[in-house]
Amino acid sequence: MTDTVTENEKKAGFFTKLYTGTGAFDIVGQRNKYYIATGVIIVIAILGILIPGFKFSIDFEGGTQVSFPVGAAQADTAKARDTVRTATGVEPSAVQTAGSGGAATYQIATSELDDQQITKARAALFEEFQPPGRDGQPSANSISFSAVSSTWGAQITQRGLLALVVFLVLVTVYIAARFREWDMALAALASLFFDVIVTAGFYAWSGFEVSPATVIGLLTILGFSLYDTVVVFDKVDENVRGVLHTTRRTYGEQANLAINQTLMRSINTTVISALPIISLMVVAAWMLGVGTLMDLGLIQLVGVVVGTYSSVFFAAPLLVTLKERRPQYRDHTAKVLKRRARALAEEAGTVEAPAAAETQPRLSRPQTKRSRRRD
Repeated sequence: MTDTVTENEKKAGFFTKLYTGTGAFDIVGQRNKYYIATGVIIVIAILGILIPGFKFSIDFEGGTQVSFPVGAAQADTAKARDTVRTATGVEPSAVQTAGSGGAATYQIATSELDDQQITKARAALFEEFQPPGRDGQPSANSISFSAVSSTWGAQITQRGLLALVVFLVLVTVYIAARFREWDMALAALASLFFDVIVTAGFYAWSGFEVSPATVIGLLTILGFSLYDTVVVFDKVDENVRGVLHTTRRTYGEQANLAINQTLMRSINTTVISALPIISLMVVAAWMLGVGTLMDLGLIQLVGVVVGTYSSVFFAAPLLVTLKERRPQYRDHTAKVLKRRARALAEEAGTVEAPAAAETQPRLSRPQTKRSRRRD
């Protein structure tokens, strides 16, 4: 076995490299590229939060939710928006359909409407869409209105933010206790905040409403991301034990080997986690028409993918960068590279191998009285 990855391992196929985990993927060595990619992703996410911003559901802002069956006609959200705006004088904040086929429904969110506006909206929507009732005949009673007061919405918002803050505080305490070295804890926390920002930014760009289900999904995927980071860091910690006492590999090379050894596990975990989430989105949201499950599924799906990326391509390389800022690791890396360069030069014949030390003649012992007598 050589000190670095062999040429055969470098030339191996993608899946061979993936399954063998020999360190053929030079993730740590190419970490500057991944830092640039991470920075670009963060900028795009922040722009999503600042420019389109979040669309909060009526559970947070308060308002009125209008719901009625689509019926046999083809769904027309633009017509539904115009109908409500004309009847009430209020611009709907969101108009969408949930479900498919006979289970499809219109979901219209507006600011809080009074009784007179609700009566006008029900009459206009019934005249325009003729939504079917339980017996299949057009019925105005099939148009439902649910109101959430702004006071209740403010309370829900405060509780959601409080839950997120408490979760982050508990996670910070756990990371500080779990990783005894400050650089590991710092890299894990940086990865966690990266997941929060990117997932939130993607959700803002998607245009989906932020509902209580969204907050629950966000807290769930943060736990998943932390788990994946712990798995990678545990393997790194196992590989680098005693690394300063040898000159075979650098800390970065040992960490890169750990990433390769856990890469297939991270991918498998991501796929296994994503499949039920996709099933949730397709079956529950598209077929059954439960819109809140779409919010939950989307943020979990994005969070699972982002969490895997951050653990492999951001947290672990950042850990190596922080470690190499320490003098002992920096000096160790220099020693390993110097020894490796000398070995290559000797192999190429450009440097003479060090001569073997000449054996010194053994000095004779001074003669004692006993030895003189023997003579």
